[in-house]
Amino acid sequence: MAEATAADRLTEAEQEELDKLAYTKKNYLTPKEIAAYVLVNFGQKNLSQFVSAFKEFFMIQFLKLNTTTYANINLFASIYDAVDDTISGLIIDRTRTRWGRVRPFFIIPLPLWLAGGYMMFTVPSSHMTSGTKAAWALIAIIIYGLGMSYFGAWGLMIYNITPNTNERNNLITTTKFFELFGTWLPSLVPVLVTVLPKLSPKFTMIGVYSGFAYFMLILAAAFSIFGFFNMRERVPLMSREEMNETSVLESIKNIFSNRPLLATILAEFFNSFKAVGGSSEQYFWLNNTGSLLNQTVCGLFTGIPNYVMVPLAAKMVKKFGARMTAIIAGVFGFVAYMSLYFIGYHPFGQTFEDNKIANLAFVIFGLTICGLPNKIIQVANPILTAEALDWMEWKHGLRNEALVTTVQGYFIKLATSVTGWLSGMVLTWINYIPLTDSLGNAIPQTDPGMLKGIWAVFCILPALARGLYGISFILYPIHGRVQQEMIVELADIRAERLKEQEKINAAQAQKSSEE
Repeated sequence: MAEATAADRLTEAEQEELDKLAYTKKNYLTPKEIAAYVLVNFGQKNLSQFVSAFKEFFMIQFLKLNTTTYANINLFASIYDAVDDTISGLIIDRTRTRWGRVRPFFIIPLPLWLAGGYMMFTVPSSHMTSGTKAAWALIAIIIYGLGMSYFGAWGLMIYNITPNTNERNNLITTTKFFELFGTWLPSLVPVLVTVLPKLSPKFTMIGVYSGFAYFMLILAAAFSIFGFFNMRERVPLMSREEMNETSVLESIKNIFSNRPLLATILAEFFNSFKAVGGSSEQYFWLNNTGSLLNQTVCGLFTGIPNYVMVPLAAKMVKKFGARMTAIIAGVFGFVAYMSLYFIGYHPFGQTFEDNKIANLAFVIFGLTICGLPNKIIQVANPILTAEALDWMEWKHGLRNEALVTTVQGYFIKLATSVTGWLSGMVLTWINYIPLTDSLGNAIPQTDPGMLKGIWAVFCILPALARGLYGISFILYPIHGRVQQEMIVELADIRAERLKEQEKINAAQAQKSSEE
């Protein structure tokens, strides 16, 4: 009889462990919730891509902002943004509402980034003084950045929407795949600014850039509101009281003792320098190839492999792990960009115009090869960050996602400050002067030295960014046996937290019924 009882107890213990693991294996997401997450990401991604691609070009080319002034404004705004991120990170981490911790920030910051985005792509008057232009640009960039500091909380939803890591990884992959059907929206701009002004003098380049910016802002805002009403947060968190008991200093200490997070931060820091190459893209297509329309032609081809690369990224993560996948992608990107730089953008002739079609075809082919790791990195990155946050919960029992992203933000903004400053200063160093016709439309420069400088920025910094990104993950410890141990023990921690929360809810319900 005693033996049977012992066997029963063993069975109960085993069942309890199975129940704990089942919590992390259950599928939670409904099709509507998946669609909501995908759409919010769709709007945010396209808006971010549009701003990154065209903000500098618009302000220098059409607002006529001095290049050195633009560089200094970006530097100041980045420093201000870093200070603001500390405050926003603490506020978001300690937010506890009936709607959750993250969801309120889908809509609260909307007025700020809508107003800032509107200002960044508006020229109030062609007769503004240089000081007024600088003030207008500074206010626009700061307001937009302030709004995005809080709206950036939406990105934490991926770490809280489901406790099932496989479901989370599948959602990341699904999101990145559907991005492919939307990231072409900003690529329409070069077509519109080239074609519409030729159709009618009523259309100007300034008007096209501004109108498209307003459209992107409204689209992103609409999807954000939709996401607020159609998503839930499910990963159990520390209570507000428990969060308050954990000092900010202790939280920061835990972050800097998180090895996988430090590797991720270091990788993202280096990868941010690719933005200098991205900021020079408009200048490259306009000046080196003679037409912004070539950018759209290129985009029609370079994006095609992405439809294969996203599913391939998911398979690589399952086969090699997110860490090794990121290393492979980074090293490949370095080799590809450096090879393209040394070959040049006009291998068929002394200038690009000597054999325009062949040179354009080569550039398109080269950039397609260089872009192959893009989606692999975009799939691996959030998975690696999510694993680093799981590591923190495993080691310290808490999830400070907003504070973590704040610390990440410091390094990213440090890189952004440098890249933003370089983006403007490199134009000063090569003595770039924006040329426009009588209607204010942009026309290309032809100085050989200037064109060589633009090409170097376009290739070398992205190559270094990709290479250093990949190498950084050699320091990332979450793989193999360590990863499996973390998953099992984390299931225990979360199950106990849920059990405690159920006891508190039952006690509160009983107290309410007695009253």
